Amino acid sequence: MTESERKIRVLVAKPGLDGHDRGAKVVARALRDAGFEVIYTGLRQTPEQIAEAALQEDVDVIGLSILSGAHMRLFPEIMKLLKEKGIDDVLVIAGGIIPEEDIKPLEKMGIKAIFGPGTPTGEIVEFIRKNIK
Repeated sequence: MTESERKIRVLVAKPGLDGHDRGAKVVARALRDAGFEVIYTGLRQTPEQIAEAALQEDVDVIGLSILSGAHMRLFPEIMKLLKEKGIDDVLVIAGGIIPEEDIKPLEKMGIKAIFGPGTPTGEIVEFIRKNIK
C-alpha cells in the first residue's frame, strides 16, 4: 500500500471528566463511514493518555471532544504534550461546547478548527480531507 492509498488515521478523544460521548461517537462513525481509520479513546482520558495514544497509533488527525468547559485547561496541556513527544505534524481539531471568545486562543495554540454543536459531519470530513498533510 502506497502512502497515497493509506487510510487517514484519526484519534477521537474525550479529555477530562466529561461523561457525555454521544457527539464523539457520531463523529467517529461518520469519519469511519467516510473511509477514515478511527481510534476512539473512550471517556475520561487524561492529556497524557491522549498524547500517548496519538504517538502509539501514529495518527494523522486528533479530534478532541469536550462538553465540560475545561477546554482552556486541558487543550493547552494536550498541545504541550504533543509537542514534547515530537508530534507536530498532526492536524488537531476540536468540537463540543466551546464559547466564541475561546476559539481564537485555541487556534493560536495550534488547534486548526473548532466544530460546535449541530455541525454537519460532512463538514468535518471535508475539513480533514482538505487540511491533512
